[in-house]
Amino acid sequence: MSAKYVYKFAEGDASMRNLLGGKGANLCEMTRLGLPIPQGFIVTTEACALYNSTGKVLSQDIRQQVDDAIAHLETLNNKKFGDVKNPLLVSVRSGARASMPGMMDTVLNLGLNDEVAAGFAKVTGNEKFVYDSYRRFIMMFSDVVIGVAKSKFERVLDEFKEKRGVKADIDLSADDFKEIVSVFKSIYKDDQGKDFPTDAKEQLYEAISAVFRSWDNPRAFVYRHMNDIPYSWGTAVNVQTMVFGNMGETSGTGVVFSRNVATGDNEIYGEYMVNAQGEDVVAGIRTPKPFAELKKEPTLPGIYDEFVTWAKKLETHYKDVQDMEITIENGKLYFLQTRNAKRTAHAALKIAVDLVNEGLITETEALTKVDAKQLDQLLHPTFDPKALKAAKSIGSGLPASPGAAAGKVVFTAETAEVQSKAGERVILVRLETSPEDIVGMNVAQGILTVRGGMTSHAAVVARGMGRCCVSGCEAIKMNEREKNFELGGKKFSEGDYISLDGSTGKIYGEDIPTVQAEIVGDFGLFMSWADKSRVLKVRTNADTPKDAKNALELGAEGIGLTRTEHMFFEEDRIPKMRRMILSDTVEERREALNELLPFQKADFVGIYEIMGELPVTIRLLDPPLHEFLPHTDAEFEIVAKDMGKSIDELKTKAVALHELNPMMGHRGCRLAVSYPEIAEMQTRAILEAALEVKKSKGFDIAPEIMIPLVGDIKELRYVKDIIDNTAKDVFAKEGATLNYHVGTMIEIPRAALIADEIAKDAEFFSFGTNDLTQMTYGLSRDDAGRILKDYIDKNIYEGDPTAKLDQIGVGALMEIAVEKGKITRPDIKLGICGEHGGDPSSIEFCHRIGLSYVSCSPFRVPIARLAAAQAALKVTSDQR
Repeated sequence: MSAKYVYKFAEGDASMRNLLGGKGANLCEMTRLGLPIPQGFIVTTEACALYNSTGKVLSQDIRQQVDDAIAHLETLNNKKFGDVKNPLLVSVRSGARASMPGMMDTVLNLGLNDEVAAGFAKVTGNEKFVYDSYRRFIMMFSDVVIGVAKSKFERVLDEFKEKRGVKADIDLSADDFKEIVSVFKSIYKDDQGKDFPTDAKEQLYEAISAVFRSWDNPRAFVYRHMNDIPYSWGTAVNVQTMVFGNMGETSGTGVVFSRNVATGDNEIYGEYMVNAQGEDVVAGIRTPKPFAELKKEPTLPGIYDEFVTWAKKLETHYKDVQDMEITIENGKLYFLQTRNAKRTAHAALKIAVDLVNEGLITETEALTKVDAKQLDQLLHPTFDPKALKAAKSIGSGLPASPGAAAGKVVFTAETAEVQSKAGERVILVRLETSPEDIVGMNVAQGILTVRGGMTSHAAVVARGMGRCCVSGCEAIKMNEREKNFELGGKKFSEGDYISLDGSTGKIYGEDIPTVQAEIVGDFGLFMSWADKSRVLKVRTNADTPKDAKNALELGAEGIGLTRTEHMFFEEDRIPKMRRMILSDTVEERREALNELLPFQKADFVGIYEIMGELPVTIRLLDPPLHEFLPHTDAEFEIVAKDMGKSIDELKTKAVALHELNPMMGHRGCRLAVSYPEIAEMQTRAILEAALEVKKSKGFDIAPEIMIPLVGDIKELRYVKDIIDNTAKDVFAKEGATLNYHVGTMIEIPRAALIADEIAKDAEFFSFGTNDLTQMTYGLSRDDAGRILKDYIDKNIYEGDPTAKLDQIGVGALMEIAVEKGKITRPDIKLGICGEHGGDPSSIEFCHRIGLSYVSCSPFRVPIARLAAAQAALKVTSDQR
């Protein structure tokens, strides 16, 4: 028995979403509920997978099942497909399991040809309607199915309207539409070298194939990767009996929501048009009317009230706001689809809380109604919607850090600082950023880089600061010397305005107004529900008291990562750091480190005072030392003068520190092995600061000291001994003690594989998944952008593995480390501090493998809190 690839609406229900797609499953469900639905059938997502795996050919088995389903529709409607006297016409629409509004292509009025149109006009007595439908069909079929440029048809339509002196399509006459049909067929023949297809079944097979192919179109591709929708899901095809909104003044079409999806208010919200087909509303071909005006539409009495009755029934049934498409044909209302509505973050929170207050859903159900990633909208600036609508993108990169930013182009961190102090808004444009750019990044509205991936320096730091960032825009032709760049055919010099959308990666060559984010209304209540449901703790990655304060206000329960290296780049510290690095003896290094100690200690005091008794994990120095070195002769001159040495002598030393592959070189715990005095100073600062705050504030602080880049138990023990010996010295000197904990980052694959050994000395593990991912893949996160595009375009990778945790490979290493670590130390604390700690799908994985906490940048803390609650609910549901 052959597989079943086609289902009638009466054969399915809402639970069959994966097989029938979201639209198809909902059409089946609405049929069960008794709504007025034009009947039809669904060609399944399994058929799409078969089509894609067999050279994009519609199999004979699928064709036969489609023929049988058409015969069923003919019986239901008492019409005949392709018949001249009483034709059955159908629409063909896509329907993936995840809602992808506007991302896929649709064909309406399928089944028309010259003979059918002539006969249909006689039956209906409405030539204008028939030939309007026919010209629409030719245009859609040619564009969507065959690939003839839509603009060729639109140009003809515009010329006809201009010739007749009318603005709207509906103001053309029946004869005009007949003539347009003839011209459209000529366009098709000129383009394809053959006549427009006339056989209804061949039209249908071609349209079904086109919907399957549309899964690969550029819009669908972009939307899938924006929303983590796997390519393997495919799309279903919905074939539905046509009902016509363009039959005259007693017909119409509309797209309507059961609540206001912009504000969340409990009011019907949408638009409609009289004498129009569905794509007219969506495409903006004519200006629609607010749906509330349908109450007073003289030619459509009672339709508004009937719609409201059904809409409320659907909302109650689905327990969510519905997005509905309707058609009215000769005074009769039909529902063409319903789906859970997309909504703004503000609306999502309000609607979720309102549905609970109305008794429609529970608090835990409310947590599933808000997309965790959407909370970014509440925490970052966005573009003014009206201004954005008129703006045109000139290019795009990776959406590395969310938000919107506009300002004048600057090319150096120093210029950014100067311009910012003068009151200017600036966008820092760099080939790539480095730690020394930190001050400029902090004052810029946004950061744009030519190189780098989703976990590059620019991306990680920008997310921590809450700055908008677009990284890896390799289409930029940069000229740093002349201080200009080219993109989208235009040259931008220092001082020119550009705008960045860090949520989409789009770049605009103009100054677009932004709207500041504000957290209002139901946010606190909703997040309290999330906190009651989650198991995972949520910490933050914070390097300054300001970061810590922001995170605490957003609900962080501690710090999972303080990067001590960022503290050394400030103007009064970097000379001392450079002197330490370029010293020839241990004594010289210690002297420089003693001067850095008060600064480092003061930073920790500030963080401890903000965090109180919450856990704070501080990572010892991690990056290779060359990142701190001088770059210009002027910078070398300052250090040379300070050290009493020649510039050439220092440059020779700097060259000796250069590494071919620094990210896998002299960094992390290897620095402490080579230069124990660095780890001693940092340990002293960590513990002396904790004792000071304990004494002044009465806080019981237990610092967590994290040793980075461990790959062997012996190097861990070596550095841990330095920490323990320094601690004894500090406690003896201060005459006071406190508890502290020593742990390590798991970021080298070998560390995961020998985690049982590592756990003998490490009291906690924190997965540094940024490095663990690049080391597992052998893929530099700073160069990933240029490589990954080809891999994603060719469906080798579903998405960027540096942006979303690879649960199969990197995840397997994490599971090994968790299991082995717990064997040695059952109470070991387990966390994640890579950027994946703020990604919802990665957070769900962390919950499943039993981590204690996730840690993320401050502005992702609410996302992590909600995602952790959703993960707990999903796992509980899966176990039932």
